[in-house]
Amino acid sequence: MKNSVLKEYSIITLGIILVAFAIEYFYAPNNIAAGGVTGIAIILNAVFPNLSIGVVTLVLNVVLFVVAFMFIDGKFGIKTIYASLGLSLIIWGIEKFLNPFAITNDLMIATIFGALISAVGMALVFNENASTGGTDILAKILNVFFHLDIGKSLLAVDFLITLASIFVFGVNVALYSMLSIILLGIIVDRLIEGFNVCKSVFIISKNSYEISKYIIDTLERGCTFLSGVGAYTGKDINVLYAVISRNEFIKLKKFIKETDPEAFITVGEVHEVLGEGFNDIRQY
Repeated sequence: MKNSVLKEYSIITLGIILVAFAIEYFYAPNNIAAGGVTGIAIILNAVFPNLSIGVVTLVLNVVLFVVAFMFIDGKFGIKTIYASLGLSLIIWGIEKFLNPFAITNDLMIATIFGALISAVGMALVFNENASTGGTDILAKILNVFFHLDIGKSLLAVDFLITLASIFVFGVNVALYSMLSIILLGIIVDRLIEGFNVCKSVFIISKNSYEISKYIIDTLERGCTFLSGVGAYTGKDINVLYAVISRNEFIKLKKFIKETDPEAFITVGEVHEVLGEGFNDIRQY
């Protein structure tokens, strides 16, 4: 249990470090306000240079948490609080001790690589059932007080931040900010799908019971027998169904090849699995 918790928080920590790196070395030096609380902090830092992005992010997150608890009965997991406040502290630490600079002054390169690095970090955090706070809380506030859907609220928040950046940084930079927001959304979704991809397997074999024992005893996964009838032969058959990881499928395929080379197998990809042995449905 302790090792599992340590692993979760280690992954979250790596994720927020990547997000902080993207902000301090790609976004902030190029005035790219890619939505969220950090986007607001970048804009405020440009108007008031003495304001640290890390400190502004920390203050805004704390204020938003307080508002959420007071007005919308905010229920935030410990991991989300850790991720959002931890991100603020890491940004502050980079500014305080590492003297961040622009790795590139090319806005397109900064937008693409900033979005890519930030998306990897955010996907790691989201995949551990946490979030970096900020935008999520703002969107929830809009949802409660103005009855906007959460998806539309998120888009509205990022749009308003980008709109504000026009008055500070100009239309050109603001459009790059909007491009970064779009890229972030697309890349994060694709990465999370990739993290959670499993193989859905249907097997028809004369040795189905032997294969099922291999899945249960060796791979330590569950499986199910489905009753079927061969359309050509008219005979009753057992169809074995299982959901396993990609690595486990490689082992299973090798075992089936050795056990029954004439087995019939269909394989599909599933992008989310909830239940025993996978993600706990109660956390979603």
